[in-house]
Amino acid sequence: MISEAIQKLAERENLTEQEARASMEEIMAGQATDAQIAGFLTALRMKGETATELIGFARVMREKAEPLWDGEVLTVLDTCGTGGDRSGTFNISTAAAFVVAGAGIRVAKHGNRSMTGRCGSADVMEALRIDIQMPIDRLRRAIKDIGIGFLFAPRFHGSMKHVMPVRSQ
Repeated sequence: MISEAIQKLAERENLTEQEARASMEEIMAGQATDAQIAGFLTALRMKGETATELIGFARVMREKAEPLWDGEVLTVLDTCGTGGDRSGTFNISTAAAFVVAGAGIRVAKHGNRSMTGRCGSADVMEALRIDIQMPIDRLRRAIKDIGIGFLFAPRFHGSMKHVMPVRSQ
């Protein structure tokens, strides 16, 4: 599917939700080469992402993610940044997570170590001596009781390891 999706994107055609899902499933299963992943992401960026495509990608990522809640429903906010802006800015998404939590809104902050910037969210958390690999039960309690917890991306989105070599370039 990934080859067909790259071709379609290169021709500036939108993917259906199912095509987006199939492409993401192939990537997250480790069935796409680094060259295919790079071609896919480049073609998608050049064409411009649609809401339908993003929905397809997000649904697959949610299905593959390590679950945090055991069926419990809790309203939380995530201030996950995109990282790697290459413009030398500071890590505003992590600072925003603390501000929002301080205002009384529960935050489940996703993040990773820096790939291309000065510091990623995980780097900030480690500098603050926050255990980025804390057990799930402690993480749940932190979000419930103190209003903030850090979800280390490689732990919760293990299937994204197939994208990391391309992303770091």
